[in-house]
Amino acid sequence: MAKVELKQPIVAEISELLNGAASAVVVDYRGLTVEQDTQLRKKLRESDVSYKVYKNTMIRFAVKGTEFEALEPHLEGPTALAVSKTDATAPARILAEFAKTADKLELKAGVVEGNYYDEKGIQVIATIPSREILLGRLLGSMQSPIANFARVLNQIAEKAEA
Repeated sequence: MAKVELKQPIVAEISELLNGAASAVVVDYRGLTVEQDTQLRKKLRESDVSYKVYKNTMIRFAVKGTEFEALEPHLEGPTALAVSKTDATAPARILAEFAKTADKLELKAGVVEGNYYDEKGIQVIATIPSREILLGRLLGSMQSPIANFARVLNQIAEKAEA
């Protein structure tokens, strides 16, 4: 079997993984222990983030002509790809948090909702809370004035009764 025929399924797998993805982050995992790598994979799985090590040439073929093509200059050395189809900030957030304890993990770059970010940009994206937390905060800020208004009306009614 020719080498090309062996590589096509891998390129197709990466293309399928990136198809419809909200974000993708590439990292250098060199120097992580097996235990650290296992912990990282567990955290990413819990957040529905796909994390896999691919050959750089395979990723290059898969991203050609897509919004993820901007990652190509960062495909050097050992590269792992973290992809999320649901939460755009999850890969960056989890990887940056884990990099604080595992100093060998190095964020390279990422594409979040079609926009390219370098290492510093991904660090900023990592500070953005998840969609659910943001919606919760929004709902809480919308409920607060209504709840305060209801309390004031209740106190006025109690005062009028007395």
